[in-house]
Amino acid sequence: MHTIGEFKGNAVITLKRSEDDNYGFTFGLAKAKLIMEHYEAIQNFYETNKDKPKKQNTSG
Repeated sequence: MHTIGEFKGNAVITLKRSEDDNYGFTFGLAKAKLIMEHYEAIQNFYETNKDKPKKQNTSG
């Protein structure tokens, strides 16, 4: 799901996993352009790493 909004007078989009997601990913036009320009690299990064085990945080 996504919502379109405004931050300090600038358009932003927020991506969320669900309506209950309190920590969506929000970005504006400059980052949207960067993401679009590097879509293939992002897709390759995801495909290459999606099945690797996640490291557990051992601090604290």
